[in-house]
Amino acid sequence: MKILVVGPSWVGDMVMSQSLYKMLKAMHPNAQLDVLAPDWCRPLLERMPEVDNALRMPLGHGDFGLKQRWKIGRSLANQNYDWAIVQPNSMKSALIPWFARIPRRSGWKGESRYGLLNDLHQKKQRFALMVERYVVLALGKDAAEDASDIPAYDYPRLVADQHNQQQAMTQLGLDRQRPILALNPGAEFGPAKRWPESHYATVANDWIQRRGGQVWLFGSAKDQEVTQAIKQAIQQPEFCFDLAGKTQLAEAIDLMAAASASVSNDSGLMHVAAALGLPLVAVYGSSSPKYTPPLSEHAIHLNTDIECRPCFQRVCPLGHNQCLTQLEPSRAIDALEQLVVR
Repeated sequence: MKILVVGPSWVGDMVMSQSLYKMLKAMHPNAQLDVLAPDWCRPLLERMPEVDNALRMPLGHGDFGLKQRWKIGRSLANQNYDWAIVQPNSMKSALIPWFARIPRRSGWKGESRYGLLNDLHQKKQRFALMVERYVVLALGKDAAEDASDIPAYDYPRLVADQHNQQQAMTQLGLDRQRPILALNPGAEFGPAKRWPESHYATVANDWIQRRGGQVWLFGSAKDQEVTQAIKQAIQQPEFCFDLAGKTQLAEAIDLMAAASASVSNDSGLMHVAAALGLPLVAVYGSSSPKYTPPLSEHAIHLNTDIECRPCFQRVCPLGHNQCLTQLEPSRAIDALEQLVVR
């Protein structure tokens, strides 16, 4: 069997997708599993042993590109795929398998996809977790009435590239002589998911002083204002390394794998930390762990219980961000104490 998956376009979603890929390989161990996804996903897919080939999707998140989708579909037609699984919910994401004439095409009902998909899953609301909505696509459309019908599935588990890790550490002047706390203080979604820099700095100072550790700050170039604010509040800045914007995703994954623990906003890098098996403290503001929790047995998620959360907004509609400011750093420090053996 040859299976083509049209993958998602966000870091966290792609990490959670690995549970689907694991399920497919468990059910069809001799199948070839190829994933069509944007180029930036390749580092993630290369660290998932279940994926045989990562195929480049040249179109961006918002691009319709009908002619280009037709060309991609026709180029895949001679690959003789037996089954396509479309993870995104948009109509455009279902076009390529249809153009490729793949006989079985699975996905969730959405955006007038009748005909484009012929194994159409419905009743999405019966599957509370995003990972459940992914994993159930490995089953027929009528195989699961709700989440209780899904067979046991594995959590994502990325395999770091040790050679790439050592190379990145050498280039950035890093070492593992002191235990590493990986902080992920950014959030692509918006400020309503970002724990205050002062709270991160308090956790970082505690890790450095009480554990004799060091802190690595991860993020994109967009997060540098946040990471620099944290570093400026560190009492021993020689033990704090700002890596935001200095690594590609591949290096960030492999470097994070060297850490002893992580504290993270609800973000793509939070899901990376979980999939690396790190002891993880996940901080939730406007979003909810009831939908996209860190998929790990070694994670504690924190949130406040103020009346207005979760609102799922990018920016606090009330202008106070109290769901984050009132979440005291002492709670993260206590959670790290529970998770990390001295």
